[in-house]
Amino acid sequence: MTLPLFPLQSVFFPGETVPLHIFEERYKQLINDCRNEAVTFGIPVYIDNSIAFGTEVQLVEVVNTYEGGEMDVVCIARQVFRVLSFENQMEGKLYAGGEVEFLDMENDADDELRETVLDKIEKLYDLMEVPFTKISPKQFNSYSLAHKMGLSFQQEYQLLQIAKETDRLLFIKRHLETTSEVLESINRTKSMIEMNGHFKNFDPLDFKDFKV
Repeated sequence: MTLPLFPLQSVFFPGETVPLHIFEERYKQLINDCRNEAVTFGIPVYIDNSIAFGTEVQLVEVVNTYEGGEMDVVCIARQVFRVLSFENQMEGKLYAGGEVEFLDMENDADDELRETVLDKIEKLYDLMEVPFTKISPKQFNSYSLAHKMGLSFQQEYQLLQIAKETDRLLFIKRHLETTSEVLESINRTKSMIEMNGHFKNFDPLDFKDFKV
């Protein structure tokens, strides 16, 4: 399939709201084409000086249009794709485009794994002393809080490429376990530092059974 392409150094997950400020002439043309022809476009992730995977998005609303033609728009992310080819300008257009292949995604995770991952996210938030709004496991998926659990840009990009929901949740679970261990260690160290210099109340030892 051929898609107009708007490369960005950002990762967007299916179902996510994508707010964009449009100011370049080529992307003004792209948004106008989306309005007039109901076309979708792709946002391939620009990483390591290349593009290989991205997300198809659909224009939902033009929120603001400015005097110079700039726009604030809201889109919704849909499907993940692999980039097969890229051309800097589509024929007769200012913007880029290319052939893409959509990933065959599998929603194969069970509620038990979802609940386990949710518990680990809640634990992470508790360690960071950040409020956490509980979510039902049935309403939760690997993309729900993907930007809110401390994944690096590279890790988010890895997550985007994983086709099976079970594998995505296991990837997140490993990250949460590692991150929580680090935070627990930091909190222990912090507590020890805060205790330093304070008077400590030690229980007296019974020396009756000591031998030298």
